[in-house]
Amino acid sequence: METRSRISTEKYAADISSIREAHARINPFIHKTPVLSSESLNALSGRKLFFKCECFQKGGAFKFRGACNAIFSLDDDQTAKGVVTHSSGNHAAALSLAAKLRGIPAYIVVPKTAPRCKVENVIRYGGQVIWSEPSLHSRESVATKVVQETGAVLIHPYNDRRIISGQGTISLELLEQAPQIDTIIVPISGGGLISGVALAAKSINPSIRILAAEPKGANDAAQSKAAGEIITLPETNTIADGLRASLGSLTWPVVRDLVDDVITLEDNEIVEAMKLCYEILKVAIEPSGVIGLAAILSDSFQKNPNWKDCSNIGIILSGGNVDLGVIWDSFRKLNQTGC
Repeated sequence: METRSRISTEKYAADISSIREAHARINPFIHKTPVLSSESLNALSGRKLFFKCECFQKGGAFKFRGACNAIFSLDDDQTAKGVVTHSSGNHAAALSLAAKLRGIPAYIVVPKTAPRCKVENVIRYGGQVIWSEPSLHSRESVATKVVQETGAVLIHPYNDRRIISGQGTISLELLEQAPQIDTIIVPISGGGLISGVALAAKSINPSIRILAAEPKGANDAAQSKAAGEIITLPETNTIADGLRASLGSLTWPVVRDLVDDVITLEDNEIVEAMKLCYEILKVAIEPSGVIGLAAILSDSFQKNPNWKDCSNIGIILSGGNVDLGVIWDSFRKLNQTGC
């Protein structure tokens, strides 16, 4: 009950009411994604696993939920000149698609290093690609310039109440589809997904555990939790291209208070989990999207006595937009090392 009182008394960027409102708003546009299970993966992990397949969401990732909520929250005057964002891929595509459904322009600032498949999705959905350098500073400065030139509304990829509320709709569906879940493990980057998931899930079930998973090469969330303040990394190095962002001012308080732990993974563990998803679940998942399974299979989780009674675990497969060339190379390296 402590969690419930904390959620109701502390002011976060979103809450269960804004998340339910978001679900009603976006319900006509999104897919209610399926929950899959596998006896083979249950046996491998020693737990019952429930995979929420946001890789089957429109645009190929959970990001469409938040983008759709943000776009359809705007009034006609606000949308008259379109929207702008900066993103390495999935949010860019999601905002492009949501803007297309609303019939407004979308200006998308994309780093030059973004995966080709994600850039192609932006173009496919009608977004106007504007290139930046790979750094967050470059992305933000170019986006600011586009806002000044076009008068478009800036939609931040994760540090936005509307985005967080939209992502939280995943919990509403997941806990309806599999109410026995006692733990949810979520990829973490900027924190928009896990903030929404945690706020909704802990409002519905205060005793539920929320665990974050991130690459060791981009472990700012783990460092932030340990330090009690936002830690920003000077650089990141991971195959999980969607997990390289830093926590935001709106997402950090939720991560600080409501995320029970952060599990960090090596890239080879992420690739191995992808391989299992391909071979056993028969589902194509990108590295960022599969990290929750990697975490459950890791020694960090399996040998931690704090999580020994986590028996029914929801895993959010957050996206399936895979750069196949990179993945085939990773699989070959994995086989060569004998992992």
